[in-house]
Amino acid sequence: MSRAVPTGASPNTLPPHATASRWRSLLLWAGPAACIAGIFIHELFAEWVPSRSTALLVIMLAALAFAGVLRRIAGLAWAHGLLVAWLLALLLFAGPLPVLATLACAATAIALGLWLLPGAGIAAACTVGLALGAGVLGWLLPLPIHGRWTYLAVIVVVLALRRRDVGSAIRQAWDGWRGAVAAAPRAAAAAVLVAGLASTGCWVPTVQYDDVGYHLLLPWMLQLDGRHALDPEVHAWALAPWTADVVQALPQVLAGMEARGAVNALWLALTATALWQLCAALGGDARQRWWTVALYASLPLTAVLAMGMQTEMQTTALLAWAAVLALRPPSVRTLWAACALLGALVATKLAAAGFAAILLPWLLWRQRAVLGLRNLAGGLVLIAGLGGSSYAYAAYVAGNPVLPLLNSVFGSPYFATQDFDDPRWHAGAGPDLAWQITFDTGRYLEAFAGGGGFVLVALAGAWLLALVAPRTRALAALALAMTVAPLLATQYLRYVQPALVLVLPALVLAASAAAPRSAHLLLVATCVANLLFQANGHWMLRTGIVKETVMAAGRDAPVWMEYAPERVLAMQVRARRAAEGGHGTVLSLAPSAPMAAEFGAAARTVGWYDPSLQAAAQRADHDASGGAWAELLRSEDVRDVLLRPSELPAVRQAGLLAAGARREAVAGAAEWWRLPPRDAVAAP
Repeated sequence: MSRAVPTGASPNTLPPHATASRWRSLLLWAGPAACIAGIFIHELFAEWVPSRSTALLVIMLAALAFAGVLRRIAGLAWAHGLLVAWLLALLLFAGPLPVLATLACAATAIALGLWLLPGAGIAAACTVGLALGAGVLGWLLPLPIHGRWTYLAVIVVVLALRRRDVGSAIRQAWDGWRGAVAAAPRAAAAAVLVAGLASTGCWVPTVQYDDVGYHLLLPWMLQLDGRHALDPEVHAWALAPWTADVVQALPQVLAGMEARGAVNALWLALTATALWQLCAALGGDARQRWWTVALYASLPLTAVLAMGMQTEMQTTALLAWAAVLALRPPSVRTLWAACALLGALVATKLAAAGFAAILLPWLLWRQRAVLGLRNLAGGLVLIAGLGGSSYAYAAYVAGNPVLPLLNSVFGSPYFATQDFDDPRWHAGAGPDLAWQITFDTGRYLEAFAGGGGFVLVALAGAWLLALVAPRTRALAALALAMTVAPLLATQYLRYVQPALVLVLPALVLAASAAAPRSAHLLLVATCVANLLFQANGHWMLRTGIVKETVMAAGRDAPVWMEYAPERVLAMQVRARRAAEGGHGTVLSLAPSAPMAAEFGAAARTVGWYDPSLQAAAQRADHDASGGAWAELLRSEDVRDVLLRPSELPAVRQAGLLAAGARREAVAGAAEWWRLPPRDAVAAP
């Protein structure tokens, strides 16, 4: 009698699901293996700055020690204690008044957001409310209505009308925070710790080139003049999308001083909450949600953006929350709230408008159950209404809705008839772009090797896995499109930072699915590598600006003196101008440091920010006697001049002397000169 022969698989043959699991694991771990190889091949540790990592370690240990004391005395969980430590540090370095003003604006935004999206959490409501408020204010910028008491009156009225809803939302948020920490206390503590290290960028005074030359212009105009002068003749970016600067201006006008650090801390918190919610919406557990937050906070550009006023900080939060709302159950209010966020993206930057255009079809598909003609029209009206102010004013005033961009198409007389472009960021986009960005970062950003972080390589396999997994496929594909599209035009890493952040929940989930027992090791290692090279994200971090800020104990002047000495002199100039009635203009005569934006409408420069004066200055340079320069200074009613002697040509110095200018003060490499009133000196 023959015996039955088994028909199952051979003992040496793995079942199909095990084979697939092995391949997923191999693909996942190929990323970190390639990353380690790249670090050694490109000798990245030669670019590492141990002293900066040591400073970060000292800050981390101080925060842990403070949280440990609170744990022993009050029984607070580590995450709670760390949060308190970071909040106290923010109060010290960003300033109590700017923090309070930012909280008042945030509370008002929550009230507005809850009006459109009842029942939303405070982070979602705050983001939507900021989009609504900034979008409306964008249309009102030319009117002389912007002032502390106007803003304060609006805040009081809105909060009085919506106080119960806001109070209830805050209580729910507190309960939700405690529950989230309790669900994964160690992961929560790690995420809050890393987020706090990123927030050290919020401690730093505003000293970056674009900020003191451009982004501070609108906030200071509103603070000093009560309105925004829509004058592209004196500043090339006067009509550029301005929502990010409007949000910066709100607490500044309210507090009477810059509030950049507090505002950026708010955006940091809103982004972290959005990523936590996005991971939850995709099915992530508590630990995966917290690791998503930690991964975002560890990125070098997160700390870099916290130091300045670049739009990507806001863009990231708006984009992440728009994705969260898209994944929520369909409703008309959810659709409209998401469209409000897309409108804010349009009003933030042209690149952000591109992100909105990519996200919109997916949003409409996700919300298709409520997508009638009326609801669709309402959403599109919100996008146009909240996003269109700068484009409409630019088209009306200058004839180019995106001035100074695409001027070869629109031919505005306020800028050269050519497309604005920066040839530094055309290194080329090949198949190895992610590798080059990671290990040769200086070609794609004003940074050093490793300054963009290691996610693009270390988690490359996770991204591929996320593209095929049903629950993460859409988000991973959208983020990929948002990453590739800008890089094809301009190979500049900061522009795609929001898209790289958006994909993080999908990467964490894909990694956890491929290696359930060991994925956390990969995520921890990536976070640590990012933190080790955080200082490589910006030259100021490499030179120790955070350490200098801590040593200055909240005083701005010592840091200004080191990085932007013109700001020290600017305080003296403003005081003198205020005493004399604020007559005349303030000219920045240093081409490499056009740091005059904080004088608002009175600010002029000879750099490309001010095309008309730049052209006039070049013509005056042809008169070696300085007479043409003296006449130019009088015709522009210049009263105060900020300059750097090392950059001052002889002809311009002769012009200053001929116009009766005298040196008033010196701060480091910068000097302040004063001219007599225009009618006090007769023309030659």
